[in-house]
Amino acid sequence: MSIHTPGTPENVVLAQSVNGRLRAEARIIAARAFLFRALGAGAFTLLAGMGIGVASYGYAYMNQFDSAAEKIAAAMQAALSDVTLKTKGEVTLTDNVLKLEGGLPKAGGAPTPTKAQLGADAAPASKAPVNTTFTVFKQVPYMDGQIVTGWNFRANEEQPFQQYCYFSRRQNEQKGQVEIKIDLAMDGKTLPQPQKSDVNLGILASNCVWHDGKTL
Repeated sequence: MSIHTPGTPENVVLAQSVNGRLRAEARIIAARAFLFRALGAGAFTLLAGMGIGVASYGYAYMNQFDSAAEKIAAAMQAALSDVTLKTKGEVTLTDNVLKLEGGLPKAGGAPTPTKAQLGADAAPASKAPVNTTFTVFKQVPYMDGQIVTGWNFRANEEQPFQQYCYFSRRQNEQKGQVEIKIDLAMDGKTLPQPQKSDVNLGILASNCVWHDGKTL
């Protein structure tokens, strides 16, 4: 059953008051719903940011080991880039195959080559004059190689006109034997230290044997 009342001023005011209250309550409900949605969106954004941060930290933590490995690889590459690799064949007179005149030398004595070994009568086919020099090698074992010092002499001179020192190590490869050679010093002076090499020339050169007995 519907009751219709005449549109008196009092009824109009009452209706407007009821409608205004209903609209106000509707706005409050809408505002609360928006607040809850905003809080939910903020919480989701916060959790997503925390997840991204944790993932970034984990990636950076794992990546630091890759960076360290790359630095070590770069250092090894730089050290190997300054190493001279040479393959060559050479004949070396050793104590086991050298024939000595006058019997065996005393303990600690140096081997003396024979006239035949010096080849005093050897000459080129062109009959051009021949200048004879000879080299004395001093070898000091070092790790898996040796420190070799060479003294270059001219004939009938007691002082070498040139001295040099290098580190030498041989290793077997698929294509044959390879010699790794690192020049250390010349005439008693250590060569400049390469900037991109981890090999300390000064430490290795302390094993060089110079003719005048001086140390570096």
